[in-house]
Amino acid sequence: MSDPVFLDNTRSSYNTMAASYAERFGDYLSDMPLDRALLALFAELALAGPVADIGCGPGLVTTFLHELGLDVFGVDLSPAMIEHARAEHPGMRFEVGSMTALDIAPTSLAGLNAWYSTIHIPDDRLPDVFAEFFRVLVPGAPLMVAFQVGDEPTHYAEAWGLEVNLTFYRRRPEAVAALLTKTGFEMWATTVREPTDYAANPETRQQAYLIARKPAATAG
Repeated sequence: MSDPVFLDNTRSSYNTMAASYAERFGDYLSDMPLDRALLALFAELALAGPVADIGCGPGLVTTFLHELGLDVFGVDLSPAMIEHARAEHPGMRFEVGSMTALDIAPTSLAGLNAWYSTIHIPDDRLPDVFAEFFRVLVPGAPLMVAFQVGDEPTHYAEAWGLEVNLTFYRRRPEAVAALLTKTGFEMWATTVREPTDYAANPETRQQAYLIARKPAATAG
């Protein structure tokens, strides 16, 4: 069975942008103290065991989490992104895969980070993605989801002078939190920050960071 069109478009677009993306964002966390702090919080909440960075791109955040001491691996839809991640971060684990159907065993992850990676998932497919996240986490493990705040999707046919076919889905934190709760997660924290003037990609929107947990197993 062929992939949905939105996955094909996202994969081909990021294959096209892989080198430019890695160059532009290679050091962006150094200018983002709140982002670093929230990733460190996620790392502290993670349980003992493997952690997945889903939609890892060229492995920038994956590497940061690794440096915080997590047993983390990256998964991305784009083979070109994974190729770049493996070349730049030898010795770490990176795999091609889709968050819509993770090749990960049930209840096997001690944490899952989705850092600006659900932003190309259409609204009607997001419940299935969150169900996948819930499936692969062990009870008590945290989920981090980061995304841009907004109400309407935006389509881009060009990025940095390159031809792409990408739709960005902006969402309200309360709507995403409600969907996570409906999936079975327990909300732990919601953080919204104002746009920054990061030189490589100046922001125009608020940014949201949600941390939720799969409920811990209960005895009896």
